[in-house]
Amino acid sequence: MTTHPVPDGETSGPPTSSAAGTGTRLDRWLGSYAERTHGMRSSEIRALFAVANRPEVVSLAGGMPFLEGLPLDVLGDLAQRVVASRGLQALQYGSGQGDQTLREQILDVMALEGIDAHPDDVVVTTGSQQALDLVTRIFINPGDVVVAEAPSYVGALGVFRAYQADVVHVPIDADGLIPAALESTLAALARDGRRVKFLYTVPNFHNPAGVSLSVERRPQVLEIARRYGVLVLEDNPYGLLGFSTEPVPALRSLDDEGVLYLGSFSKTFAPGYRVGWVVAPHAVREKLVLASESAILCPSNASQIAISTYLSTCDWRGQIKSYREQYRERRDAMIAALTEHLPEASWNVPDGGFYTWVRLPDGLDAKDMLPRAVTARVAYVPGTAFYFDGSGADHMRLSFCYPTPDRIREGVRRLAGVVAGERELVELFGTTGSGGHADVQQPGPDVT
Repeated sequence: MTTHPVPDGETSGPPTSSAAGTGTRLDRWLGSYAERTHGMRSSEIRALFAVANRPEVVSLAGGMPFLEGLPLDVLGDLAQRVVASRGLQALQYGSGQGDQTLREQILDVMALEGIDAHPDDVVVTTGSQQALDLVTRIFINPGDVVVAEAPSYVGALGVFRAYQADVVHVPIDADGLIPAALESTLAALARDGRRVKFLYTVPNFHNPAGVSLSVERRPQVLEIARRYGVLVLEDNPYGLLGFSTEPVPALRSLDDEGVLYLGSFSKTFAPGYRVGWVVAPHAVREKLVLASESAILCPSNASQIAISTYLSTCDWRGQIKSYREQYRERRDAMIAALTEHLPEASWNVPDGGFYTWVRLPDGLDAKDMLPRAVTARVAYVPGTAFYFDGSGADHMRLSFCYPTPDRIREGVRRLAGVVAGERELVELFGTTGSGGHADVQQPGPDVT
């Protein structure tokens, strides 16, 4: 076949339609994409990985579990046993809803947070991220409203944007989502005739803010949602990772018809298996199974059987306890380092999970500062990643789950040097970036 060079400004695609004619030299199919793809954006966290994973960089950015704490020798024997005894099943197609035995075991995990469900209520997914996608897929039409905390999990915002939802944020404080603010937001949206499909919330050890919804506020939030006819999407990957308290009752435990519950083994075991789940009322569950089957046919049998064997043969509760102790030690190292090196900033002291939410001194822009931080060999996630409208530049998320305590202290020391340099620039030239103080009520009694 003879090929010819494409002149500048022309496309190489076949001029069979007006869509094909709107391509570029870089992307001949630009005019053929669905409209919803225009809202897709790369994750600010994923974009950092190539740099943050370099050994000389202290990464306080990604929320990666500390897998060195797992008994890898035991897990190696377990994997060999699975292949030897159940290999034909593990390597075969499975049920679109997920393995029956694993779904029964998931009930035992959720019982720790007061959830009483039936195995038929559970749909196993490829991580809870797929559960987020499936729920959004079956509920959201372009222009529908999703109400979410401010700030909110970046992965959820990406899904909502991809399905062309409009996200309206509600502020949080040291006790989590503020019921009065939720009610006023839903009332305003109702007056404007805007359709709210669901409230998205991370109630335990919030990503990125690190706070938890208080026990007193939980029934208030559910009552407000029920009154306005709004479904609650409870995303709970961190609920079993509290440092000083036992798990509190999940929202799902208080309302089994108005709440969809998302769970995951990524934080309490290992993310590489990519096993999560969603618990839903019967009618919703049926649609989730159909949506999942059309997307992936079925979740991985090999991963499900590996997780199921782990739950039935290993001390998974003891492993969670070990994780809690390891992450508490890292949290303490983070807070001590911030207190020593960055006293001019403010932050919350999380009682579980992976993250602390840091507010920078006035005039500093976390996103603008990030290239200089990477040059200083430390990485974090700017607050702008966690807002639908890109606000939050005065905050940063620092993750303490993966680095050792010594690396955390060194990372914060390097970060403090970057902040000091930025403050000097602000004093000389004014604000270094867009500013963007987000509409978030700073956590109260836990702020240092």
